[in-house]
Amino acid sequence: MRRREFLTAAGVGLATTAIVAPAIAQSMPELKWRLTSSFPKTLDIIYGASEVFAKAVAEATANRFQIQTFAAGEIVPGLQAADAVSNGTVEMCHTASYYYVGKDPPFAFGTAVPFALNSRMQNAWQYFGGGMELMNEFYRRYNLYGIPAGNTGARTGGWFRKEIKDPADLNGLKFRIGGYAGRVLQKLGAVPQQIAGGDIYAALQKGTIDAAEWVGPSDDEKLGFHRVAPFYYYPGWWAGGAMLHNFINIDRWNELPPIYKSVVRTTSDMSSMWMQARYDAANPAALKRLVVSGAQLKQFPPGVMDACLRTSLDLYAEVSATNPTFKKVWDSMLAFRNDQYLWWQVAEYTFDTFQIRTRTRA
Repeated sequence: MRRREFLTAAGVGLATTAIVAPAIAQSMPELKWRLTSSFPKTLDIIYGASEVFAKAVAEATANRFQIQTFAAGEIVPGLQAADAVSNGTVEMCHTASYYYVGKDPPFAFGTAVPFALNSRMQNAWQYFGGGMELMNEFYRRYNLYGIPAGNTGARTGGWFRKEIKDPADLNGLKFRIGGYAGRVLQKLGAVPQQIAGGDIYAALQKGTIDAAEWVGPSDDEKLGFHRVAPFYYYPGWWAGGAMLHNFINIDRWNELPPIYKSVVRTTSDMSSMWMQARYDAANPAALKRLVVSGAQLKQFPPGVMDACLRTSLDLYAEVSATNPTFKKVWDSMLAFRNDQYLWWQVAEYTFDTFQIRTRTRA
């Protein structure tokens, strides 16, 4: 095609797009939804992901689909976000699936379980390993439709008032920890506490708890844990990649026009990338500041890690024996993880290990 013909054709195409786009927008219904988050506004990354999502939905639909976001406590407490969606109080929420393991153990797999997947493996399992289908088959029982919408990346191991030198030091320890790790630690003598993010500092300061984990340096610095508990442990073996979800009331989801469903899926994916990128960018500088402020960075001793791994595997076998859904999902995730590490050992691990050893040469 000659240049003039090409430009003429392109002009017609652009004009057609300009005419069609508003027509499509006008044909879409106007919807106003409410989203309740499990997180306070002070945690600008984990809460901010829901605002990024809502803004993107509005932009993609010419403001015809608007989602108003509410922080934890503005409609319901943070740990009741999924309940509010299930019973129809709000249309959707942004939360961590593993907050609801008390209802049913398989909820844990939507976020993270001890010694399982890192964040990239979690994404791969959810999207291409059957994870999303398995989880939504389960979520349907609770009137929920789940879409991944964030990941914190690998977690740190939390803040402790005293050193943890061996498994015996966990005995009697009152530890704020979410998800399935609390059950693992309980078998080792700890006393797990599930406390919403905005309430952890006060509990740690008052001595109601002896230790607490949240996400990582960026959030931990904002929450001020280093001021009341000096020992900062790693790694957070309970969450190699903690995934967040947009939970949508399943009736509201089924009522959405296909184009809106596509927008919600796409913008949820975008908020997932945004969240982990923000954490990855913010955590290094925050960790430096915490150490300068007096945080004592410590690695969990091998004996503690081994005891937690053994206890986790025993617990998975115990629950699998009585909960067929748990067993089905765990078997899927475990097989996927083991194959993934064959590849990571060849590629990611060897590359990262070399880079870490040689990073000061440049």
